[in-house]
Amino acid sequence: MRFTPLPLVGVALVAMEPHRDARGYFARSFCEDEFAAAGLPMRWPQTNVSVNAKAGTLRGMHFLRPPFEEPKLVRCVRGAILDVVIDLRAASATFRRHVAVPLDTRSGDALFVPPGFAHGFQALADDTEVLYMMGASFEPAAQDGVRWDDSAFGIAWPLPVSAISPRDAGYPDFVG
Repeated sequence: MRFTPLPLVGVALVAMEPHRDARGYFARSFCEDEFAAAGLPMRWPQTNVSVNAKAGTLRGMHFLRPPFEEPKLVRCVRGAILDVVIDLRAASATFRRHVAVPLDTRSGDALFVPPGFAHGFQALADDTEVLYMMGASFEPAAQDGVRWDDSAFGIAWPLPVSAISPRDAGYPDFVG
């Protein structure tokens, strides 16, 4: 695997190194030793799947309030997404900045999201499936979010929003 740091401290692109032959390819998507060497979490107690019927579906921008923040490893296993993270760590040099990363089945890349970031994505194709490895068990009482279109972040979503949950649409603008 290759670990490429992105402009927000702690966020990394995790690329598989496929071994190809006539059958297709085989690649390691997680290795405890390689993650440890890269300084990333090695414990993933929960895995989630998100299936998105229509291109333009938007999920986010979600986070868990302290002390329940969680790291995530996000991979698009069918279709394509634009994955977005916002640094909400007040003491960070990149506070309130975001990074947007395309993820799709062809590349197989994953995005590592450290604790303290809001996360969301937009499906770029119909029938898109996203797999999340979570570094902590979900704590429902700590869930929160910020508006996906908050001007404080200036996220350029590539498609008109075709579907969004009432909860995600109703998050407030960021104050902080």
